[in-house]
Amino acid sequence: MTPPAHRYDRPARAPHDSFINPRFGCLTPVEWRAAGGEGGPALRVLDQLALPAEEAAFTATTWREAAWCIQQMAVRGAPAIGVTAAYGLALAAHALATHAPAARAEEARAALDEAAAGLNATRPTAVNLAWALKRLAPLWRARPYTSAAALAAALEREALSLHADDIHACRRMGDLGADLLAPGARVLTHCNTGALATGGYGTALGVFRAAAARGLLRRVYADETRPYLQGARLTAWELHRDGLPVTLICDNMAASVMARGEVDSVWVGADRIAANGDTANKIGTYGLALIAHAHGVPFYVVAPRSTLDLTLPDGAGIPIEQRSPLEVTRCGDRRVAPEGVEVENPSFDVTPHRYITALVTEVGVARRGADGAFRHALAALAALPALRADA
Repeated sequence: MTPPAHRYDRPARAPHDSFINPRFGCLTPVEWRAAGGEGGPALRVLDQLALPAEEAAFTATTWREAAWCIQQMAVRGAPAIGVTAAYGLALAAHALATHAPAARAEEARAALDEAAAGLNATRPTAVNLAWALKRLAPLWRARPYTSAAALAAALEREALSLHADDIHACRRMGDLGADLLAPGARVLTHCNTGALATGGYGTALGVFRAAAARGLLRRVYADETRPYLQGARLTAWELHRDGLPVTLICDNMAASVMARGEVDSVWVGADRIAANGDTANKIGTYGLALIAHAHGVPFYVVAPRSTLDLTLPDGAGIPIEQRSPLEVTRCGDRRVAPEGVEVENPSFDVTPHRYITALVTEVGVARRGADGAFRHALAALAALPALRADA
């Protein structure tokens, strides 16, 4: 993996015993800690690389530390990355207010532009990252500047609002997706699309939570999801923790489970969706879509509208992150492949729109048009007013 152009710093890490965010009343992968006493503001980031064996959290106090958590996948999942990046900007502004309280407008803009560029460089595929930075950018690029302290307060408020909006969107997607399930639903999912991958509640796992609350859910099959094992470590942990019926399977068991008629539908998340509906998601999603198509099993994508990238006509233009060979040649600290063997390790693949039954967003469900693509349906959803938690 090419080293990042920006310097990222590893934050402090300590055991953690509470995963419920008191502000939102649910499990969240990140939690903003406002300044108080002698301590300045900080971002608590659950260390998802340690789960389920250890429950610990990083404490990021600078944007470089927040960026390190994103780049190293201590926090992952497109919506969660966007939320973390927003808080990273708030940390950058608070640092300016602390160390250069008399900073002029041009100095503040330069500092925030540097932080935004550094955060944006951490993970190239998830469009939610750039979307979150773009949402906050007018606060330092367009609005009148009064002081570094006022700018820090404004960025903190907007980051908290973005986080609340994401949880609200997840709950709405859960309800819309659950509407598509019949009683006794047996579903299969890939990677982790739960509270850990979002601001809270989850996208595809949010559908399962909503379905369980209605008494519709019979069984969730969770792919282990090589090479980072997000399904085994995170999805199984979340669902088992919540008391939902989950069965963990190896990635290469999905076809067999479907062939036995034990899966009614497949549900996944997304990191970027092109204008025609082609969808980038965790590596292995494309193969799972092919298996579902071969067995006549509906295949649903659940993602917030911020995941749409209508500037790309199709999935060919989606950048695919290439990660370290060590993620494939090692399992934890143990080497499982010959030293020096060549490795290809793309973090994502692109599922063509023709294998997707429907795309579920917080503002509606998109289905293919007469041309077989989602272009018109997604454009219509993109034109709708944003769903806000405070509306």
